[in-house]
Amino acid sequence: MFTQGSWLNPPETWSADGAQLRVMTDANTDFWRKTSYGFVRDSGHFFGNTIDGDFTAQLHVAAQYASLYDQAGMMVRIDEQNWLKCGVEFSDGQLLLSSVLTLDKSDWAVSMAPAMPEGFWLRVTVEKGVIRVQYSTDGQRWPLLRLAPFPEASSYRVGPMCCTPERAGLEVVFSRFSIAPAQQKDLHDLS
Repeated sequence: MFTQGSWLNPPETWSADGAQLRVMTDANTDFWRKTSYGFVRDSGHFFGNTIDGDFTAQLHVAAQYASLYDQAGMMVRIDEQNWLKCGVEFSDGQLLLSSVLTLDKSDWAVSMAPAMPEGFWLRVTVEKGVIRVQYSTDGQRWPLLRLAPFPEASSYRVGPMCCTPERAGLEVVFSRFSIAPAQQKDLHDLS
């Protein structure tokens, strides 16, 4: 899947083949709109694939987070005012599971990240005006990270995302990326 798609804000250093996308972040990159800080930033790295209609996307992410707001994960984007990013973010000296839903203004929801020495998985399902975000440490069990309303669109862009608002040089390896029709699983089905 990394031979398709296109960059929004391509990093200076990256490489891709069919199996992996490797990125080193540029300085002062971020996605954020208005809330609390008042600024708008749309400079983060996002490798998006266009998908028509509802879908489920999965991705494995591995990175060595070290500085405030280092982040890597997945983004679903309609346009610069309507998007969701999710993954792991380094804040207050620790790793946090993080999601930011932006519908003109950004929110930010975090929780403590479990141990994930080999990285983690993300699964995002968009279906009938709802976005469901799940994570996994083993690719088998998928707890819920977020459930929220999300605008319906004829097409979406989805794929790997990473940012370093306070520095450059976060190395991220994305792998096992897939996009399929929306999974028809019960909300409490963690498989």
